[in-house]
Amino acid sequence: MLDEKDIKVLQELLVTKTDLENFRDEYRKDFSNLQTTVDTYAGKADKFFEELVMLSHKVDRHEKWIKQIADKLGLKLEY
Repeated sequence: MLDEKDIKVLQELLVTKTDLENFRDEYRKDFSNLQTTVDTYAGKADKFFEELVMLSHKVDRHEKWIKQIADKLGLKLEY
């Protein structure tokens, strides 16, 4: 049979229900933090891609203007 000393040693080694509940709570907090971080990053990425599209349109517009100026001046642009 196990004596009190053996039972105490086993209690220290084995995971208890309370330990599992604490782990679950920590896991939920960590997962929540991860979700928040991913959402924040996704928002920043969306904003970046929107700015990239706007910049692309701006460059296209400038390129069009340069071509129009070159045509009026009779210049041939080489790429």
